[in-house]
Amino acid sequence: MTAETGTDERKARLGRLTFRAWRRGFREADLVLGPFVEREGAGLTDQEISDFETLLSQDDDHRIYAWIIGTEATPEEFETPVMTRIRDFMRAHVAQAVADGAG
Repeated sequence: MTAETGTDERKARLGRLTFRAWRRGFREADLVLGPFVEREGAGLTDQEISDFETLLSQDDDHRIYAWIIGTEATPEEFETPVMTRIRDFMRAHVAQAVADGAG
């Protein structure tokens, strides 16, 4: 695999993740996960991308959102550095949206 092929594969992978993150079926999850991958995706490590893919493979969006906002304990297999990044992003994203007049 060439560096260019790796870059193309990474871009395609992030593109698929962006699509999936915005179309979860639970709007609150969409509004965290979609912007997260759009703004932070390029800076994710390969492991964080894999962990994000695993997170998005879960069917229960309400539960994922509960893990993010801390109203439900996150199972150990999902308590990853990318989950920490999502939570940090959520706090900053929501704080900015409120400051901008949302809500």
